[in-house]
Amino acid sequence: MSVRSHRWATLLATAGIAALALSGCAQQNTAAPAASAAPVQKVENLPAPFDGAPVKVALVQQSGAGDFFTAWTAGAKAQAAAINIDLTVFDARNDNAKQASDLEQVIASKPDAIIVDHGQTDTIESHVHDAVAAGIPVIVYDLALNDPTGVIVTSQSDASMAQGVLDQLVADVGDGAKVGLASTDGFAPLERRKKVWDEVVAEHNLDQVFFTGKVTESTATDNIPLIDAALKANPGIQAIFAPYDEITKGVVQAVQQNNLQDKVKVYGIDISNADIEVMTADGSPWVATSATDPSAVGAGVVRALALSLAGQLDETSVQFPAITITRDFLLEKGITNVAQLREAEPSLLLSDTVVADWLPAISG
Repeated sequence: MSVRSHRWATLLATAGIAALALSGCAQQNTAAPAASAAPVQKVENLPAPFDGAPVKVALVQQSGAGDFFTAWTAGAKAQAAAINIDLTVFDARNDNAKQASDLEQVIASKPDAIIVDHGQTDTIESHVHDAVAAGIPVIVYDLALNDPTGVIVTSQSDASMAQGVLDQLVADVGDGAKVGLASTDGFAPLERRKKVWDEVVAEHNLDQVFFTGKVTESTATDNIPLIDAALKANPGIQAIFAPYDEITKGVVQAVQQNNLQDKVKVYGIDISNADIEVMTADGSPWVATSATDPSAVGAGVVRALALSLAGQLDETSVQFPAITITRDFLLEKGITNVAQLREAEPSLLLSDTVVADWLPAISG
């Protein structure tokens, strides 16, 4: 596919070029070049279309609070830079209308390909179809599409993630336990995880006494009062499933401020340096999580797109496997950050997932 650098430059002049916000605080649209200050490992002997001018790819993102998205984007940037992809990031920062507008602008610029990371089905799917109709290759990550025709769909294996950590929950508290769910509707990964939760609740006769939660620009903080109220209204809770790490952190704080950390076990999903710090803190009620390495997953999405552009991807759906990590394991191994976790669990690097001789796994 040809590179239309003059149209891309026009779009960037309109959108503005700024660094991707790392703090997860303010809603904004940012466009950032793939390269970072750190040295980038370049891959040699690349096949077409990566053997000529840089391949222009837009990452149209709907990120949220927390360092999961920072790590995911860093991994995508590192993999892109290594294989001659000029990756530009447009982050709507939890603004659905802005993400739709960003995608419209990107389609008009006619890049060589588009990655759509997260988003709401009702606001973004029609624009995804517009991109496909315009002949632009599209790959999506953790975005539920009613019609995925012409799109490469990627995701964490949400079912296995939820099942792994919920198996641990049942092993810890047993059948019939009094439990709560801290989550929300409207987000594809959360809904996939809730489906497994509902099955486990039914299979093990768990007594679900509440379902509350929200996703905002300050997810952890905004969930504390919701969980606080649920704990006060439902004494005797034994476990809470919070299938998104920012919600999990809010749950942990609510449990601790009610002095219930010895009585209520918390089960999450996702992992980051901040999550590990919370899990390994003295008296933490967060006893297990199920996760991928977000940096490795961001890189994996770029590799899946690259294989497709090179005519070497035989599938239209790619899932990234997860592992279950317990607090006891982290403490036993003395793990304090994700780098150490990768050493203890090298499968997190996804070194065998969507790779080729010319396309090794590289993450930020």
